[in-house]
Amino acid sequence: MQPQIIGISGSPVKNSNTDRIVKHILASSGLESEFVKLSSIDVRPCRACKKCVNDNICKVRDDFPALGEKIKNASAIVVGGYCPYGSIDGFTKAFLERLWSLRHVNNLVKGKLAVTVVSGVAPGITDNVSEMMAMEMTMDRMTLIGQLAVKGNVPCLTCGKGDECEMSAVPMLFGENAKASVDKCIKVEDQTGVWEKAESLGRQIAGSL
Repeated sequence: MQPQIIGISGSPVKNSNTDRIVKHILASSGLESEFVKLSSIDVRPCRACKKCVNDNICKVRDDFPALGEKIKNASAIVVGGYCPYGSIDGFTKAFLERLWSLRHVNNLVKGKLAVTVVSGVAPGITDNVSEMMAMEMTMDRMTLIGQLAVKGNVPCLTCGKGDECEMSAVPMLFGENAKASVDKCIKVEDQTGVWEKAESLGRQIAGSL
């Protein structure tokens, strides 16, 4: 059955906060949905070849054309990314670039409902990335109905070298004498109001279709 909502996660981390909150939005809608983890498929950046101009079909031979067909036939999209190095992650950026093939000359995503999710450790950066994603959706003339920011976790907590690496973010985030530990990781389910807002966004999608 064709999904009414497509959920996209740019996080490469297995069962990440980004994955789980996107899935929760989908489940809360109660509608037919599909979750796509970009790190599990091959979606490269746009090559600017313009071969999609006449038919809205990307000619790059990777997994985006098939994903694009699902997006074209869906009524809503939930896109989740994260913020390495103060910007949007590469998986999500490449995906957003490739949506260009669906928006000209006949805009096939116009009016589709859109929700963005961004996870990160620095609120200011998270806000900036959320704004960038909002701009992408509105430039594509989707209907942005909500955005959600969640706290992420630095890999230094779980890489095994967080207490000896000079580049570790643990002292900066948790104090000079803090020790790296999985116990410091923040689950999205425990973040005040976030899980409930995700449920609300899922219901809002269903109510708007």
